[in-house]
Amino acid sequence: MKTDQPTQPSRRTMLKKTLAVSALSVTGVAALSVPSISFAASLTKEQRDGMTPDVVIEHFKQGNLRFRENRPAKHDYLEQKRGSTAGQYPAAVILSCIDSRAPAEIILDAGIGETFNSRVAGNISNRDILGSMEFACAVAGAKVVLVMGHTRCGAVRGAIDNAELGNLTGLLDEIKPAIKRTEYSGERKGSNYDFVDAVARKNVELTIENIRKNSPVLKQLEDEKKIKIVGSMYSLIGGEVDFFEV
Repeated sequence: MKTDQPTQPSRRTMLKKTLAVSALSVTGVAALSVPSISFAASLTKEQRDGMTPDVVIEHFKQGNLRFRENRPAKHDYLEQKRGSTAGQYPAAVILSCIDSRAPAEIILDAGIGETFNSRVAGNISNRDILGSMEFACAVAGAKVVLVMGHTRCGAVRGAIDNAELGNLTGLLDEIKPAIKRTEYSGERKGSNYDFVDAVARKNVELTIENIRKNSPVLKQLEDEKKIKIVGSMYSLIGGEVDFFEV
């Protein structure tokens, strides 16, 4: 039966568009009229395995651009839910903060079955999170470990101000090494958000150092170039995710 309804582009087509948009940006051509796109189904094993770590990162950069421009993909979450019931093939595992203003899947415009997500105040790593990351990459095949901090982080501010409260006290102790290693010439107080943001970025860097140090599994996968471990900072004000390698 003939229909006038347009065919929705596949995720593979979208990945190609992602790289095309990236190429236009590099050459200085403004991508102002990129059409909205549709992710009708969850990521397949074939699609995920065909992505390099760099492609995954670029895919998230384009997702964040869509988020900032308020033109998110037309996710069919029910179809993604159904499509991922029999198996999941996420492209990345993300370690981010529990802050309600920084939901990684939304700010990267990702769908169901696309990312593993670990959230803990101050985006620190521990044995349980490392084990989860090892499962995500070594068993399930994720290509990227992304540690995401954010500006105006309350956990970082609490560590700077030596806040104490039950089990939170020990958690904040894990952030304090970043305070000592942050080079900053201004006022080193939690009330100074420029300093808080500087410590938050350093905390991301140290978390990545700890991942490599405490997980020989992930370190080997990275050395073999099967995965990339990268950092990022999300700006609560502008909405941009700044990706960086450590």
